[in-house]
Amino acid sequence: MNLSKHQFNRAVIFVTLSLLVVVMLFPFVFMALTSFRSYQQYLAGSGFSLDSWSTLFSVLPVVQELLNSTIVTLGAVLIILVVSTMGGFAFAKLGYPGSTAVFLLMVSGMMVPVQSIILPEFVNVSQIGWINQYQGAIVVYAALGAPFATYLMTTYFRGVSTELIEASLIDGASYWQIFTRIMLPLATPALVTVAVLQFIQIWDDLLIGLLFLQTPEVRTITVGLATLQSSRMVNIPALMAGSLVSALPAVVVYLIFQRHLVRGLTMGMGK
Repeated sequence: MNLSKHQFNRAVIFVTLSLLVVVMLFPFVFMALTSFRSYQQYLAGSGFSLDSWSTLFSVLPVVQELLNSTIVTLGAVLIILVVSTMGGFAFAKLGYPGSTAVFLLMVSGMMVPVQSIILPEFVNVSQIGWINQYQGAIVVYAALGAPFATYLMTTYFRGVSTELIEASLIDGASYWQIFTRIMLPLATPALVTVAVLQFIQIWDDLLIGLLFLQTPEVRTITVGLATLQSSRMVNIPALMAGSLVSALPAVVVYLIFQRHLVRGLTMGMGK
């Protein structure tokens, strides 16, 4: 049977995407299967049990660490959204002397490697007594995520018609009313995009949490898993169980908001 060029292209795309799906899902399948084996069953390569899950919850305060991760992540994302939306609106629609230079200076912060500034950040946070405190990690995460988020929001707001703002001013609306009642509703795709991207990045981060949240009472789930790996003999099935627990919230958030995320990265940013 002869295939048309269109059918052949669709078949190639289907096969390529199928291979990508297999490659992307393999780590999750491996984690899931391994997590339901004991250490002996893992070494033997056969059998299933819940021993690894009971081991994980016995050696780590998983629920508390998940709560800590939620508090830190949501707190940082909230600050990033507030700063980036207000900053993006100001850069895009409120022209003032030196705004271009300030914007370029802010964007240049995206080019600085985190590793090069993490020690000064640690010293600054320790001097105000915020080490092993939620607010210390939240502020650091917000400071690191704000430049990219502000750039994204600025790009979006620049695509909104300036005539809409001018008409609102003529009708007697203040800039604050324009921002809250007009710009924010229009920027919903961009807001969701920023929130999801920052949520995934902060939730999965290890470096900041490892430095700023060291005690068991405040450490995040990723830091807890790092301490699990630091033992002399690593229990791979228990580690896979913890990794699965750690990965699921980010995956769920992405699946829930994926339509808004795609819309924000395509339609919204190209307005």
